Amino acid sequence: DHIMAERKRREKLSQRFIALSAIVPGLKKMDKASVLGDAIKYVKQLQERLKSLEEHVSRKGVQSVAYCKKSVPMHGGSKQEDKYGSVSDDDFCPPEIEARYMGKNVLVRVHCEKRKGLLVKCLGELEKLNLLVINASALSFSDTVHDFTFTAQV
Repeated sequence: DHIMAERKRREKLSQRFIALSAIVPGLKKMDKASVLGDAIKYVKQLQERLKSLEEHVSRKGVQSVAYCKKSVPMHGGSKQEDKYGSVSDDDFCPPEIEARYMGKNVLVRVHCEKRKGLLVKCLGELEKLNLLVINASALSFSDTVHDFTFTAQV
């Protein structure tokens, strides 16, 4: 019974060393000591890289970026708005939304299809998020597309 448990333990260790050797790049030797040594070096390199990236982000000042883009193919059908003003057909392309914040300041960019009352709806959604809108700008690219940019404070 003890011999079987020891055999299973050694087999599990061997499998884990194989898995570790598969994810560590540039291994030259496959013995257990070399795999562990190279894995330690690799983890230290990753830690240094993470620290460098964190310092870069803190110098840049942007603490968070959120980007949402969904694409829906255009099929040439007709758009129909429901009683809430939402388009409910395959022609509708969901908006691209990008949000960045630094400290208490927030920048939100919305790129979407042109629809009646959309600017007011966007402002309402920002207020629901307890954001105080400082500036809003709207740009129409064509008869069908809007680009809104909002600056706000938490």
